Amino acid sequence: MMTPVLAHVVSGGIPLPFDGARENPLADFSDTPLWLSLVKALMIFVYLLVSVLIMIWFERRVIGRMQQRLGPNRNGPFGLLQSLADGVKSMLKEDVRPKSADVVVFTLAPVLFAVMAFFAFTIIPLGGDVSMFGHRTPLQLTDLPVAVLLVLAAAGVAAYGVILAGWASGSTYPLLGGLRSSAQIISYEIGMGLSLVAVFLDAGSMSTSQIVAAQTGMWFIIPAAFSFVIYVITMTAETNRLPFDLAEGEGEIVGGYFTEYSGMRFAMFFLAEYINMFTVSAIATTLFLGGWQAPFGISAIGDGMFNEGWWGLLWFTLKMWTFMFVFVWLRGTLPRTRYDQLMKFGWKFIIPASLVWIVLVALVRGAGAGFFGDSAFQIANWSFPVPVLFIIGAVLLLLVVAFIWSEKRERDRQSVLEAERANLSDEIDPFAGGFPVPPLPGQRLIESRGTHTPSATSSSSTGDDAPVIVSGKEN
Repeated sequence: MMTPVLAHVVSGGIPLPFDGARENPLADFSDTPLWLSLVKALMIFVYLLVSVLIMIWFERRVIGRMQQRLGPNRNGPFGLLQSLADGVKSMLKEDVRPKSADVVVFTLAPVLFAVMAFFAFTIIPLGGDVSMFGHRTPLQLTDLPVAVLLVLAAAGVAAYGVILAGWASGSTYPLLGGLRSSAQIISYEIGMGLSLVAVFLDAGSMSTSQIVAAQTGMWFIIPAAFSFVIYVITMTAETNRLPFDLAEGEGEIVGGYFTEYSGMRFAMFFLAEYINMFTVSAIATTLFLGGWQAPFGISAIGDGMFNEGWWGLLWFTLKMWTFMFVFVWLRGTLPRTRYDQLMKFGWKFIIPASLVWIVLVALVRGAGAGFFGDSAFQIANWSFPVPVLFIIGAVLLLLVVAFIWSEKRERDRQSVLEAERANLSDEIDPFAGGFPVPPLPGQRLIESRGTHTPSATSSSSTGDDAPVIVSGKEN
């Protein structure tokens, strides 16, 4: 249950109109012996490993289709075994360690990063109560009153793995990559945490099972639409995916903080990155899309028969893979942002806008019954002015668009001012400096003076001492 201090702070001193912790108790593990918990932990481990193998193949095939090529199509049917072959190659590849590297920390960093990636998945409810080996148990490893905070704490510890990997390599480039990556993770982790506060207010709890139960009448993506958009942006930056892959630069021959890694150590970083993608997608599914509950319409069939047993695992997986497709779509579509733009967007817009959104949600929820009266919808036995929050979220989204548009206008204005300040002429010779130079805003290209290089034979045959013109320069 949400602590009294936190409930007082986030509601502005006003009691929450709906206490989800009282209505929806924590998941019941009373019929779950220790050995069954170990079995479920093994199932989650296998589930994630298989998902990563499929995701790597899926990403390469989808991007291949976007780029009008085949992608993996040799090992196994449709190339399905290509990811497995790549994993075996990583295990058998020579493990090179720089001479100046710190041996212990160099090995500990990828282990810490990978363990935190798996650890965050322990509080995600993959389904409802199921029957396993004669016991009735939730399809979830564990649950806590502050389960979501546990995930954020694990993400914070994972940042240590990144910066330790850069420092322990004993090289300049990994160190700079580790600093840049840790700054990016910390910056957008703040925005991610703030985007979840509105969900805590809506559910009245930080327990993942209680949050899923509170979405029986309506998924939180509707009243907390602005939080959802902010979370999707921050989860992309948290996982270092395009257009926020500043830490790695996958389009270049660099690797960021794991430049000096190879073999199985590199494979652990690679594995952890994809598991982090599944983790943030699972959190988005749990907090905004109803978790393992069936989509509306399907859940009403047969008195909710598709919301029982192992069906929840199917709906959860489909929702999670929707976010995974968005990751692939963004990678194959958007270019990388500049680092200053990334940090400016995180600190100057996402964090302030999230704080404003939290205050508005707390005020609307606290005063909903008094100010809105009959206009508030009755959803899952609690009064909630959904239209008001939806309108507020739409206004904040428009502010996002206005912010991006104003930034573009400012960049264009600065380019024009720089061109005027330099007193540039309208026409330039692109080969004037010996190398082709593209025109700046306001300039026009003229034909190069040196489009042909006379040979030494022709020059000597004329007996002239005329200079040879190469690319517009006299030599």
